[in-house]
Amino acid sequence: MKRLVFILVIILFALSDANAQGWVNSLGNKVKEKAKEKVEQKVEEKTEEVVEKGFETVEKGVKKKKGVKNEEEEEGVSEEGEQADERSAEKRSENRSVAPQQKKALESFTQYDFIPGDKILFYEDFSQDAIGDFPALWTSNGSGEVKTVSVSEGKWLHLNGEDAVYCYMRKIDFPGNFIIEFDMIPDKEYSLDGIKFTIYEDQSDNTERADDDLYPGFAGIHIFPGSDKWSTLGYRDTDDWLTAEASKNPVVLEESNHIIIWVQNRRVRIYHAGAKVLDAPTNIYPGVKFNRIRFSGWDRNSHPYISNIKITTAAPDMRSKLLTEGKIVSYGIYFDSGKDVVKSESYGSVKEIAAVLNENPDVKIKIVGHTDSDGNDALNLDLSKRRAAAVKRYLEKEFGIAPERLQTDGMGEQQPVASNDKPENKAKNRRVEFIKL
Repeated sequence: MKRLVFILVIILFALSDANAQGWVNSLGNKVKEKAKEKVEQKVEEKTEEVVEKGFETVEKGVKKKKGVKNEEEEEGVSEEGEQADERSAEKRSENRSVAPQQKKALESFTQYDFIPGDKILFYEDFSQDAIGDFPALWTSNGSGEVKTVSVSEGKWLHLNGEDAVYCYMRKIDFPGNFIIEFDMIPDKEYSLDGIKFTIYEDQSDNTERADDDLYPGFAGIHIFPGSDKWSTLGYRDTDDWLTAEASKNPVVLEESNHIIIWVQNRRVRIYHAGAKVLDAPTNIYPGVKFNRIRFSGWDRNSHPYISNIKITTAAPDMRSKLLTEGKIVSYGIYFDSGKDVVKSESYGSVKEIAAVLNENPDVKIKIVGHTDSDGNDALNLDLSKRRAAAVKRYLEKEFGIAPERLQTDGMGEQQPVASNDKPENKAKNRRVEFIKL
C-alpha cells in the first residue's frame, strides 16, 4: 500500500506541483511527512528526470525497508564484500567447468639442464665393504662405519667421527669438464656446517694420509650442502676466497638427497631436487687441476651418511652421437633399486633425446635397458625390459613423441660393457641405450 502511495505522489508532482500538494494533504501524517521530503528533494529537478527516476527511487526505498540492497549500495559495497562475491562467482564457475587435466609429474623440471656424461671415471657405493667396517679405499683421522639405513637401499658410509676428515686415498684424473654426483642422508641435527665436500689439487705423492688441513692441497673448492642454503668457497694458497651461495632447494633432513655438481673449468653448477640451485661462473681459480676428493666437518653435532659417489665426463653431444654413430649410451636415466619408475633427475637426459627426435621427425629409435650382474638373471632381464618401456612412456607423455617411432627391449645382464668385478664397472653396465633404427 505504501508503495502505491509513493508512486502516486511522484507522478502527480511531475504533472503539477499544486495538484501534487492536494493529494499530499489528503494523506496521513506519516505519509505526508515523507511525501514532503520527496517533494523538497525533487523540486529543483526537471520534470522528465522525475518521471524517469521516480519509480526507481520508490522501489529502492521499499527494498531497503525489506532488507534488500539497492543498486547504489551494491556498487558502494566494501572491498571485502566485492571479493566475497568474486570468490563466490569463481567457485560457481569452477563447479560448472570440466575438471582440470592432471598436472604433469615433472612440469617443474622444464629448465633442468643437467645431463650426465657417457663415460664413468669413478664410482663408489661401498658395496664391497663389510657392514660395520671402515671402507677399504678411504682414510680418516676419525671414525666411520659402513651401514645400511631404513630410508634408502644399499650401503652407506656413516661419517660419525668428531672433527674428522674422510679422504679417498687414490688420485682421480679429473678432466676440465666433469660431473660429480653423490647421495647424502643428513641426520636430524644437520645444519649448514654439518658436512663439507671438497674437490682439490693435491701436489703431494702421499695419497694415503688423511689431509686434515682446513684448505687442503694447492687449491680447490669447498661445497656446503646446508639445511637452509647452499654455499661454496673456492680457494688457492693465500688468495682471497671465491664464494657463492643460494637458498633454493636445500637438503632435506633424514631423507636421501641426490646432489649433483657440474664443474666446467671455473664454473660450478649445483643441482638438487630437480632444479639448478646454484650457478657460479668464476667459483674456481684458473689453472686448478683437481685430483682428490674428501668429506669433512668440524665443530658439528650431526653425523650424515653418504653413498653412490659418481664422477663422469660432462654431457655428450647427443644429437651428433645418435645421428652419426647411431647410438647413445645414457647413465643419466635414474631408477630406484629394483624399480621401473623414471626418477625426476632423469628429465634433462630424456629431454635431450626428445629434442633429437623432434628435430629429426623421420628418425626412429630402439630403447634398450641393461643391468649389472647382481641378483637373479631372469629378474634382471624383466627389470631391464620394464625400464625401457618406462622410458618410452615418458617420451610419449612428457614430450609428445609418437609411439610408432619408439621400440623397446631389455638385455638384463647379457651385454656388459665392463666386468662386474667392482662398483665402477657395475655402474657402467647399468645403462639405457638409444639405438637409431
